[in-house]
This record gives sequence, structure tokens and C-alpha cells, in this order.
Amino acid sequence: MLRAGGAILARSIYSRSAGGTHGRYGLGPSSVHSCHGSKRVILDQTRCFFFGSGSHDGSDGDDKKDGGKKKKKDADDTNEEKKDDSSKGDKIEPADKSDKSDQSATLNNSSKYKKSRPGSAYSSSGNSNVLLPASRLGFGDQAPRYPHLMALPVLSRPVFPGVLTPLTITDKETIKSLEKIVNGGSGGYLGLFLKKDHHNDVGKGLEPLKPEIITDPSDLYKVGTFAQIQRLTKSNNADEDDEDSAHLFTGNPSNADHGMNNESSESDDPKPYASLLLMPHRRIDLLSVDEVGPPIDVTVSHWDRLKYVRGEDSSRDDTIRALSQEVLGTIREVAQMNALFKEQVVNLVPSSHMFDMNDPFRLADFAAALSIGGGTEDLQAVLEEKDPELRLHKSLVLLSKEKEVSKLQREISAKVEEKMSEAQRKYFLTEQLKSIKKELGMEKDDKETLIEKYRKKLAEYPSIPAEIHEIIESELDKFSHLEKNSAEFNITRTYLDWLTNIPWGVVTTENFNITSARRVLDRDHYGMDEVKETILQFIAVGKLKGSVQGKILCLAGPPGVGKTSIAESVAAALGRKFYRFSVGGMSDVSEIKGHRRTYVGAMPGKIIQCLKSTGSSNPLVLIDEIDKLGRDHRGDPASALLEVLDPSQNHTFRDHFIDAPVDISKCLFMCTANDLGRIPGPLLDRMEVIQLSGYDVPDKLEIAEKYLVPKSMVNSGLMIDESEAAKDDESVEEENKESQDEATEEAEERLPTYQLAEGVPDSLSIERSALESLVRWYCREAGVRNLQKKIDKITRLLSLQVVAEEEGAQLTDKSSRKSESWTVSSDNLHEYVGKPIFTSDRLYEKDPLPHGIVMGLAWTSMGGSALYIETQGIARGLDSEGKRRGGGTLKTTGQMGDVMKESTQIAYTVARARLAELDPTNSYFDDTDIHMHVPEGATPKDGPSAGITMVTAMLSLATDKPIKSDLAMSGEVSLTGKVLAVGGIKEKTMAARRAGIKTIVLPEDCRRDWDELPDYLKEGLDIHFASDYSSVYDIAFGR
Repeated sequence: MLRAGGAILARSIYSRSAGGTHGRYGLGPSSVHSCHGSKRVILDQTRCFFFGSGSHDGSDGDDKKDGGKKKKKDADDTNEEKKDDSSKGDKIEPADKSDKSDQSATLNNSSKYKKSRPGSAYSSSGNSNVLLPASRLGFGDQAPRYPHLMALPVLSRPVFPGVLTPLTITDKETIKSLEKIVNGGSGGYLGLFLKKDHHNDVGKGLEPLKPEIITDPSDLYKVGTFAQIQRLTKSNNADEDDEDSAHLFTGNPSNADHGMNNESSESDDPKPYASLLLMPHRRIDLLSVDEVGPPIDVTVSHWDRLKYVRGEDSSRDDTIRALSQEVLGTIREVAQMNALFKEQVVNLVPSSHMFDMNDPFRLADFAAALSIGGGTEDLQAVLEEKDPELRLHKSLVLLSKEKEVSKLQREISAKVEEKMSEAQRKYFLTEQLKSIKKELGMEKDDKETLIEKYRKKLAEYPSIPAEIHEIIESELDKFSHLEKNSAEFNITRTYLDWLTNIPWGVVTTENFNITSARRVLDRDHYGMDEVKETILQFIAVGKLKGSVQGKILCLAGPPGVGKTSIAESVAAALGRKFYRFSVGGMSDVSEIKGHRRTYVGAMPGKIIQCLKSTGSSNPLVLIDEIDKLGRDHRGDPASALLEVLDPSQNHTFRDHFIDAPVDISKCLFMCTANDLGRIPGPLLDRMEVIQLSGYDVPDKLEIAEKYLVPKSMVNSGLMIDESEAAKDDESVEEENKESQDEATEEAEERLPTYQLAEGVPDSLSIERSALESLVRWYCREAGVRNLQKKIDKITRLLSLQVVAEEEGAQLTDKSSRKSESWTVSSDNLHEYVGKPIFTSDRLYEKDPLPHGIVMGLAWTSMGGSALYIETQGIARGLDSEGKRRGGGTLKTTGQMGDVMKESTQIAYTVARARLAELDPTNSYFDDTDIHMHVPEGATPKDGPSAGITMVTAMLSLATDKPIKSDLAMSGEVSLTGKVLAVGGIKEKTMAARRAGIKTIVLPEDCRRDWDELPDYLKEGLDIHFASDYSSVYDIAFGR
């Protein structure tokens, strides 16, 4: 039954091969003879599965009762093959009569082959690089049993007996040894052993060894295959010295093609190699590796033919029969699902009588050889297995894996085909729908629809410049003649999209009511009188002229003073649209002026994007962080902004993408900066600069009470804004009002009103004393951003305490409320924001100050601060001659900048000159080294404003006179003693008041800045102005 099943399997597989298997693969009997002994040597370039006679009695593993029938059948098959070959014109000589063993249709040693090469060691078959063995001593179990062999390692998978296998050899010594074997007349036999862990060499990061070379005998598995060389083909440069390595491979038909065709190399410098065609015969055990080579010499022992006799164990017979049928069934199923597997089966089964389905050993080898993706160790286990049942079981496991992979492959293929079919179906239906709508007049062509949309959009604009109108018409005409699939179509469409979306002539109605604008500005911001006055002037000019003009303003000041937020309030006060973009770190000119249309993904710059986004030609454009512009190989954005911010040029602004003049002169540009010194001069010259100084304590208290605390309470859920709720309730009623302007005016006049949310205790509040402590001891910076963070921290903790008390939850000691009251005051402020950051305004509390120490006033990014100048004299001893060692040098510390270091040298010179005038007999500076230090050494300091302070400190040290502790000064000193003007007078005055200073000395040129200060800052301060240092000396030392 099994034999019949094998025949059915082979016929079913052959019948499914397109065009017939015999003609396509050359697997019929004639092809087999062509592999053996024909005068023209024709070798099949695929793996063929052959089995010779298993024993001299001809049983080949069959039952003894069927032996005679099988002999007769094999003889008949042989005669039929000869007849078939004769009919095709290939004369086949009979086998050598002196050979008493059975000759099956295999690559056996034949008399025909021997007679054709008398006295020669090898045959070239018409090519000197092709070697054939001079004799073939036997096939299969009839092959000789040499104990000592040359061994070849193989990679990836072992070689099974009966599988015609190609190999490629790259080692020169190994190739020479193979030539000797082929030419030696011993039949060309060698051993094939699977190599272990052949990926390790590459994984170690080293250049891999040649595959046929081993370094350790343990690299080879202990069971291999005894094989015979059928053909050896050398490359033309195989005899040259070349150390480059190639890969050794097994079992791939495409590799066999390469190995058997020495003219297929595409490289200009081909690597030397030799290709082998091997016929494995039987299994062998590796006893020892006599030499690791190359070449590798081994001692082996040959396996005897494993026979399975049915009838000895009926239960075992049933199991083996079931396993055999399952193997055959699985092969048939996989071949039906997987075309690649089917081709593999056809290649390994040239005809059904070349292997015996009744032999479980051969059937298992056949199944294992079919496994394409089998693991190396699993295949080696099949090769090493001697039990027929276990060998069949292991082969079945390999086939089962192939079956699962084939199922998954078929599922993936079905899903992909289904998606493709669905996509094609949708495409066809969509095209049919378009055609039907077009025939019925329900839908126009895409281009016609787009052109109609563009013209409808252009009709909405009040006025389009003549040059722009001409460009648009030209582009529309070109667009109508373009094909939809062309690249130019999408470029032109994008260009028209932008051209038609720029609001040509569209302006928003401005608010010329000064009272209303002032109310809006005061509602959102406290102080900033200069900014508000400038905006009101702008509104008044527009009202008198009856036309809207643009302007360029630059708000400069420390962080957190409201530069960005005031711009949005200005837009609301003017009734303009608001657009903001930051240029901090920007280094690409294309961000301002756009890309050329020829680039992929080109688009206009920020200015054109602003016009499209706002939908008006007169928006308020805020250019944030203009002092932080970058510059690199892509251009200088500061130079690109010159055209944008120049009132005499921006009425014909040209974007690289639009490439047409666009009027942006009606835009109001506002820029923000922290440091004006970092803005290029030509760009700064085009802007009207408004300096925003930091907030003092009263300003911060007002801002916190009116803006920050209510806003934080609302964001934390402790309060609700009733004015916002009223706006929502009245939105429906406002639609019925006669004038929208009246409704807008009423909304502007409505001031925000706040009420505690439901569930919040009525006593919950933040007292003014707490805000004063926050401003004085926690938040001394010029802005209010840090103050906002501290207030948010308080309100969040209050929200947590309210919710925890409502739910009865337990809080940690840090978060729990310590007092019974819900009021936050200066007494319990530390429970919400921690310990104060600043503990004192003065480093020295006693009066007068120690000799050589004077308080100066400095401007920082956080506003103003009191800065002490400390000096200390270092007296030098006498040398052996009675002279002073050292003296007359100045040492400075405190992380001073270059400008401040130069100021110390000037101050030292002025101090020496002034001391010489006051007391010519005083040699303090000649006899003593001076060390000057500015405390807080981790803080960088720079600037010339501490000049008079340094001179006073050194004179105090030299004259041994102290300075009173409530005196502070600021001013630059020249080399001749002139006192020059400095900046930041407001911030410095605020710092002096915070430190408890009563007397201030400032340069005479700063009198105008002092006069502009509010009265509450000047109240209680004794101010002195000096134009020469002599006046400073008189004030400091009380003369």
C-alpha cells in the first residue's frame, strides 16, 4: 500500500507541473542516464534524489516474499529506459558484465565510462577546467568503505544520502587536494560534515574564515555523509594566490547554476573558486580529526544499511505505517499550498521508482530534504537518528512546520489580494460615478471647479492691484491647459491657492474711540503708561487723517513685565486681528521671505501666512524675541526684516514664493526684546523703541491684587468670573440689538467681577500682607512672572485643602492646614511657599561700614540690586635691605566682565591721584597691595557704573575713614575724575529703597531720569548729583 501511495504521490505532483515535468526539469529516465555515462556529460542543475541497491540480494529493504517480483520489475524498468533512450538518439552501452551486482538507474560505476578514458587520470569533457573522476567504484551501499577520508564542512543544513548536492570551494589548498582525489583513480570520495555555529566568526566583529576551514575539531558534528565527486569545475584563476574568501553553500538550485557555469561571473576581478557536484551515498561517523588542515583529514566509520523488516512487531508496524502515511499526506498538502515547496518536491523526485515508500528510513530522509526552512539542529537530528519511528517522527515535525508556514503565507496572500481587489473596485466605481455625474451635468471637471472657485474668491475682494490681477489671470490660463497628473499642475494649483487667499484690500474696521481704547488697555494691564500713550496717539492720528497707517514699535525690557501680553491688548483696543510669531533662534531667511516655488514643499514666509491667517491687510503683527535672531549659512533673517519693518519699503514687499508686490504698510508691527544691544543697528533704527522698566513694590502689589490673585483663584476653581457668565447669557440678546458697535462698547465697559465658588469657605482669601512679603522676600525680579507662580502655588494648595476637608481625606503634614483660618497672611505664608529666598537687603547691618566697603547700585535682569564693593589692603614686609616687598598692585575677584575689570584699573588710578591731592605724605598705595572683591562671586557682573563706588572704597581704605551705611552711589568715572551718566535709574532707586538707603549719589547727567520717576519712589530720599569725583568725595566723607 505504501509503495502504491508513493507512486500516486509522484504522479500527482508531476501532473500538476505546468507543461510536463519530463521536458521542463529533465527528470525522466533519459535524464538520469545523461547524468551517468553518456558521451556528452549533461548534469541536471537541481538536486536529484537517488538511491542505489541496498543489498546484493536485490531486496532494497522490501519483504523477502516480494524480492523476486521486485527484481523482475527493476529489470523491466531498465529495459524500458534503454528503449526510451534509444528512441531519442542517445546510444547507451550495456553495463559491464563482469560486475555481478545489481545496477539500478543511478550514477553507478559503468563499463561504458571506464572504456571511454583508457589510461587517463581524468576527463575534461571538452574543458580543461572540468574534471571528472577516472573511475566510480560503486554507488550507495556498493560504494567502498574507506576509513580515512578528506572532509569538507558544509553550512546551514546537512547533506542527506541520495541528494545530488553542489558545493563551492574557495580555499586554494583544498582545491588542490580535491584535484588529487579526482585524479587519483580512487573514485573521488570524501566526507561531508555539518559545521557548528558558523555565524560566530562574524558576530565577534572579525573577518570570517573561509567556510571550508576549521580551527577546532569540535566545530564538526559527529555524523556526516560519505559522498562521491561527480564533477569538479575550476575557475580560470583558481590556481592564482588570492586570500579573499567566498561562501560555501549547499542545496540551492540557483547556487548549483553558479557552481556549474564558470563563465557567469559579473565581477571585473572574479574570485578563484572550484565547484563540486557531489553524490552522497551513506552516513558515516566521525571518529577523529587527524588534521584540521586545510585540507581536513578524518578517520570515519561507515554505517551499515539500516533495514526495516515488517512483521517482527505488529504494533510498531502500525505506528510506522501511520507515520509514513502522515508524512505522504503532509507532503501532498504543503505542495498544494506552496508553489516553492511543490517545485522542491518535483526537483527531488525525478521518478517514482527511484525511492521506496516502504522504507521508513528513506522516506524520512526524503521528507527532511524537502524541508526548506528547517533548523540546522533539527535536520542534523534526522541525519543522526537510527530508529525508523523516531526518524519519521522528526521528519514529520519539520514538515508540519512547513505546513504552518505555508498556511500563514496563503492567508497573507489572500488578505493582500482582497485589499487590492477592494481598492480596484472602489476606484472603478468612483470613476464610473464621475462619468455619470458629468454626463448628467451634475458635476464639472476638477479643473473647471477649481477655476470657478478661484474666480469666486477673487470677486469677494474689494480691490486687487492691477499687477496682481494680471499675474492671477495668466496663472489661471496656464492652469486650464495643464494635465492633472503633471507636476506643474500641483505647483500652479498651490500658487493660485495662496494668491487667492491673500486678503487684497480687506481691512478690519478700527476703533477710533480713545476712551474705549484706554478702557481696554487699563482693564488688562496696570501701568505701562508710555505704551498706552503711544497707542492712543496712533489712534488719534488715524482718526484725524481718516486713514489707517502702519507703525513699527519695539518694546524692550526685562522678562515678565508684560511685553507680549500688552500687544494682544493693543490689538483688542484697536479692533485689529492679532498674529504672533517668534523669531528667537531663527536662522533661515525663508521663514521671513518664503521659498522659491521651484523647491519641493515650498511655501510663503510668515508675513504672507499672517495675512492669510487673519484675513485682513491691517493686522497687528507681534514679532517676539527679535533680539535673539540667529544667523548661519542659510542667511541672515535680521537683514530680511529690514524690508518688512521699513515704512518706505514694505508697501511693495516681495515674498520669494508669491514673487509679486504685497502691501503690508497698513500692518502694525510690534517687536519685543530683552537686550537692545543684540539687535543690529540698521534694524533698530527702523523701530520706535519703548523701554519698559521693571515693576516696583507698589506696582507689583496692585498687579497681584487686581489681576494675578483673581486669575489664579478662577484657574484653581476657588472663584468664578461672573462677567464671563453674563456674557454667555446675553449673547442671544445681543443678536437682536440694533447696533453691534453698541454691544461691543457695553462689553468693553463691563468690568470683571468675581465670586467664591460653591463649597469654598467665605473666609478664604490672600491678605495684602502676604502679597507684600511675597514681593519683598520671594519675588524681587523686575517682572511678575515668578510672582504669578508663587500665587498659583498658594491657590493650588488651598484647593487641595478645601477638597480634602469636604471629603474628609487625610493630608500630609506639609499640605495640611496649620491654622483654623482660611486666610493666607504674612504669618503663615511660609506654610504655602516655603522659607523666604531673600533674608536681608544688606550684607552689613552696622553703621558705619567697615573701612574700605561702600554700597553701590546695579541693574540686573531681575531689576535693581544693592551691590557692595569690598577692598582690603595687604601690607608687605621688609626685605634684607629694609625695602618693602611688593606694594602698588591691584587684585580683583568676583567674576567681573572685561568692562568692569577695566573700570577697576581706572578707579585705582583715580584713587591714587585723588589721595596724592588730599595727602601728599600718604604712601598707602605704594606700600600696600589692594585686593578688591564684589560679593556673590557666582553671579557674573559687568558694566562701568560702579566706577565712583570703587574709587570711594579704595580711598576709604587709604584714609582710614568709614562710609555711612545708608549711602549708595552709582556712576562711571573717567580717568580724569569726571562722573559720567549710567542707565537703569528707576531700578537702582527701587533697590536703594528696598535696602533702606537714605542718601543716593548719581551722575549729573542722570538728573532728567530722576525727574521722570514717580513721586512715591523719590519720597524720603536725599539725592545728590555729581559731575566730578570731588563732589562725590565731599558727600561720602562728609566734607
